[in-house]
Amino acid sequence: MTTQTTEKTPNTPVTGAATGLIGIPPHLGRALATGGGLLTIASTFLAWTWTAAFPGDLTVYGYPGGLQVLVLIGGALTTLFGLSSYGVKGLRWLTPAGADAALRFAALATFATTWYTVLAISLQLGGLVNLEPGAYIAAIVTLTALLGALALPFERPAPDPIDPDETGWSLAKHRAGHGWQTVKAAFAAGEPGPVRALPSYAEILIIVAVLAVCLTVFTYGIGTEYDELFVGFLITAGFGFAAAHKAGLIRQATQITARHQTITIWGAFVAAALFPFTQTDDQYATIGVYILIFATVALGLNIVVGLAGLLDLGYVAFLGVGAYAAALVSGSPSSPFGVHFPFWAAVLVGAAASLIFGVLIGAPTLRLRGDYLAIVTLGFGEIFRIAVLNMDGTSGPDITNGSNGISAVPDLNILGFDLGARHDVLGVTIGRFANYFFLMLIITAVVVLVFRRSSDSRIGRAWVAIREDETAALAMGINGFRVKLVAFAVGAALAGLAGTVQAHVTYTVTPEQYLFAGTTPPNSAFLLAAVVLGGMGTIGGPLLGAALLFLIPNKLQFLGDYQLLAFGLALVLLMRFRPEGLIPNRRRQLEFHDKAEAPAVLGKTGA
Repeated sequence: MTTQTTEKTPNTPVTGAATGLIGIPPHLGRALATGGGLLTIASTFLAWTWTAAFPGDLTVYGYPGGLQVLVLIGGALTTLFGLSSYGVKGLRWLTPAGADAALRFAALATFATTWYTVLAISLQLGGLVNLEPGAYIAAIVTLTALLGALALPFERPAPDPIDPDETGWSLAKHRAGHGWQTVKAAFAAGEPGPVRALPSYAEILIIVAVLAVCLTVFTYGIGTEYDELFVGFLITAGFGFAAAHKAGLIRQATQITARHQTITIWGAFVAAALFPFTQTDDQYATIGVYILIFATVALGLNIVVGLAGLLDLGYVAFLGVGAYAAALVSGSPSSPFGVHFPFWAAVLVGAAASLIFGVLIGAPTLRLRGDYLAIVTLGFGEIFRIAVLNMDGTSGPDITNGSNGISAVPDLNILGFDLGARHDVLGVTIGRFANYFFLMLIITAVVVLVFRRSSDSRIGRAWVAIREDETAALAMGINGFRVKLVAFAVGAALAGLAGTVQAHVTYTVTPEQYLFAGTTPPNSAFLLAAVVLGGMGTIGGPLLGAALLFLIPNKLQFLGDYQLLAFGLALVLLMRFRPEGLIPNRRRQLEFHDKAEAPAVLGKTGA
């Protein structure tokens, strides 16, 4: 059955007979969705409950608070996408890939956050009687907006190739190297064409805006003060990201940042450096420094897994080797060596110890492949934990104090700057964890530099060749064993580098910190999940994956025994709908979406 429409561009309202999930005409559904978004914004300025017992104080008229702010954001997105779907010229840039799908996800985000808030108020305060008219209005209008959005057609109509206002595929088809059939097939597959290059200053401003939005979202998420607000944040952020992806904004931002990769990387580090200045105390800087430690180790694992394709299930042991090595030489009273190396020497000791262990473990095991290699590395991780547990002077030599670990590791003092003390910078008091946050940011920058330079080098191309087809790579003259051993050693050294800082941040290094799996990271399972979910073979993927995988379990502790269940369901859904990862490598994206991309490849051949 074919569907006829009169739509000329992705942003022009459909006036034909196409319908969505419900039998409402598309033009009426679009009006309901857009009007519902406007009324949702207005409802957030009303009181939703009469008592301040519910966190966020939703009793104030004229000033949204708590979860109302998230509903306001969702309503604004719904309204903007709705107006863009009507072809409002000043808003067409919001939906380069079409507005209908984006409008559906925006309406769903608003509906889910609103109804979650209403149900939370009713359950926590003891019934619907605790709701004020603003809550009823918000519930009704968000449901109306969702029903209107579901009435929109799911088919993507073909755009008019001669429309001069189109900024998607019709402009892209004029770019060198992209034929007519290529761009047309890519658009039909749901992928907008390459973005028209803007002036450099305009693209840099866009990158700054994107980084500012990312910093704002991360700061808001990490600073949520109560559980209900964080759950609402997850709902809004998740569906909001899906809406931006369907609108084509994520793809446009990706193409722009790819043209200015160096500026993007430096800008990301500047934005991250501003994070401690956005906090009123050291509480959330604590989470920030642990996220950076976790992210740095994940990026090192990305060399092993993402580039070389070696499944390492005991990678957290290298973090432990670096942490123990640094703790033993940093002046801890629990250390049997009785030495206190300066920071730079402790860093070298930790990284060198991990590198040596990586070579010692990799040399006899890297001739294995696939599942056999995974089992051996899993065994190494458990051997390391059991070995340091038994080095207590009773079961083995007195080196690591057994289960008590190396305690009282002193704070770092770098060139007279005590990282354990509070300092005033630009009128802002920077605490202990903020100091370590800046130190870890520098180390993360070093790891990013190593990853980027190595992935673009000859050895990096050899890693990718081994990952794709080891037999073919060996036939082309690549020394597979040597290449894999280099990847193993480099990844281990980067993990040990992060471990040297972890030892000083946590004060105590114990065997229980380096398990294969547990409820909280870092452990080998979470590290591997961060690489796979974030995007294998990329720089930003493991960093984003590690941040999410550390932050979400930390914030979901109120779920108790159901925490891992909720977390597992979230992973299943992410793998179902975005198997290539949040920030995918282009090659892996093609592998997971080969059917959608095949017409574009064929079209290019025939162009």
